[in-house]
Amino acid sequence: MSSVPAVVLGATGYVGGELLRLIAAHPHFDLAAAVSESRAGEPVSKTFPHLGAACGDTPFAAHGAWLDGIPANSPLALFSAAPHGASAAMIANVLDQAQARGIAAHTVDVSADFRYRDAAAYEAVYGGSHGAPQLLGDFVCAVPEHLAGTDTQHVAHPGCFATAILLAAVPLLQSGLVAPELFVTGITGSTGSGRTPQAGTHHPERHSNLYAYKALDHRHTPEIVNLAETASGTHARVNFVPHSGPFARGIFATVQAKATGKVSTGQLREFFESRYSDSPFVRIVDGSPKLKNVVASNMAEIAIAQSGDTVVVMSAIDNLVKGAAGGAMQWMNRLFGQPDTAGLTALPPGWT
Repeated sequence: MSSVPAVVLGATGYVGGELLRLIAAHPHFDLAAAVSESRAGEPVSKTFPHLGAACGDTPFAAHGAWLDGIPANSPLALFSAAPHGASAAMIANVLDQAQARGIAAHTVDVSADFRYRDAAAYEAVYGGSHGAPQLLGDFVCAVPEHLAGTDTQHVAHPGCFATAILLAAVPLLQSGLVAPELFVTGITGSTGSGRTPQAGTHHPERHSNLYAYKALDHRHTPEIVNLAETASGTHARVNFVPHSGPFARGIFATVQAKATGKVSTGQLREFFESRYSDSPFVRIVDGSPKLKNVVASNMAEIAIAQSGDTVVVMSAIDNLVKGAAGGAMQWMNRLFGQPDTAGLTALPPGWT
């Protein structure tokens, strides 16, 4: 496969930076533009010094100023890490211009803008009108492990919390061994709140601290319910309590449910191992998942426990990689006919 130009919209955030890092290591995608209105003209390495060796003096590009550099009638891998509420309109603008020049673009959006199939559902959760309702039917949203393929040209990646929880919840619901009500806790690192410091999410507030927020009212909950039903065929009630953790990267999620009959840990583990047997980034482990085993990688660890009629499934992922940029790269690989693992084989450091 010849090289494909890759573009990242919203490239100055944490997820944007991870996308730039992954593109730099990819065998077939070459960075054509890192797009940022606020930092247009500044070197990428000024915002991300650790990417200096890969990006050199490459500057951030203004939105709309980079498309002339993409050859007509060429392919384009378009990643968007722009904020929800802005991403859809930016993508629509690029796709309109690309189509006019015969550029065959595939898009993976990491924002929330295309996670729902209709504008009303999106607006009910996020408020405000949708930026490109005409494109909603052109996107599908799923964790890569829960949808073998798609006929659409574009994909929306689920949120980071949703990804961690769905990896645990979907096989559990598919097993038919539990009641369709899930009790979920999730602890996320401070990078999940973005680069701009805010009271309550800024890392100094979280350091040596642990607290819940938006208990039973997190905006990822309806997304989790919808995507779990699509992937498992079961509509489940999800009771979700998120927590802010005292670390920078990673999500640890715990999903509890009541068994509907006699069940064993071994039976559940066997089902999970079968379900993820063809998933190179999912590892079923004994005891408990650990963040240090997955941080800075696209891996997910899952463990299962059971006592009486209570079943627990735990999962750990890196919120910026498996929960965002890495999952997006998995999808882009598929859209271009590449293996899921292309550009994603770097092992976790283990000590962070």
